Amino acid sequence: MREDETFQEEDLKLEGKNAVLEALRSGRDINRLYVQEHAQSSMADPDRHIAQILREAKKNGVVVNFVKKERLDAMSDTGKHQGVIALAAAGNYTDVEDILKAAKDRNEAPFVIVLDDIEDPHNLGAIIRTAECAGAHGVIIPKRRASGLTGVVSKASAGAVSLVPVARVTNLARTIEDLKKEGLWFVCADMDGTPMYDLDLKGPVGLVIGNEGKGVSRLVKEQCDYVASIPMKGKIGSLNASVAAGVLAYEIVRQRGL
Repeated sequence: MREDETFQEEDLKLEGKNAVLEALRSGRDINRLYVQEHAQSSMADPDRHIAQILREAKKNGVVVNFVKKERLDAMSDTGKHQGVIALAAAGNYTDVEDILKAAKDRNEAPFVIVLDDIEDPHNLGAIIRTAECAGAHGVIIPKRRASGLTGVVSKASAGAVSLVPVARVTNLARTIEDLKKEGLWFVCADMDGTPMYDLDLKGPVGLVIGNEGKGVSRLVKEQCDYVASIPMKGKIGSLNASVAAGVLAYEIVRQRGL
């Protein structure tokens, strides 16, 4: 499946050049932007709206997917997409610095949950809900190859998307590297790791949960200080990503004494 065809359960679909351009200019968080291939050269666009949309998208760090007209036609609810459709986020994204500030404001050692390409919006919503209940200061997700804050995510989180800061970053491995300079250390989940009960999970910590099928990517795993496994007593060798996140998050809570 192509990256631009992966996520369709979004909260709000904006169609047409004016609607999309105004949303971008207003600073509204956009999960994905779909633009018709060769739109600037093949469409009558005397106001250069498509070019303006692309400039605003670049300025705001919005992921742009160039697709065929047939793809936009299939996505469109109005039949008047004018070569551009934007999928707006169900909640507002924040900056990583704001997550650290939240920890400082609470006079607590930072506790962040980093999600490496979680694709299922139900899993993302469940993890955000767990993050709120466990007292995590924020969740970090990548801009590409992962679910954003969709309507499905909001529902699965039971409203936690409005309570937990969620930051989207371009490069997870680099973000982890930067956070380590701020004093955080990172532990990722992997069935081949050290049993979680044998690790010291106190202090400023980042918990990394990997993709539902592939787990934590190599580059991200290399940035982690520890690899933690969850003891498995049954015949099935792994847990759902959101369940694994919950188990490890609450082991961190137990050890931190929160």
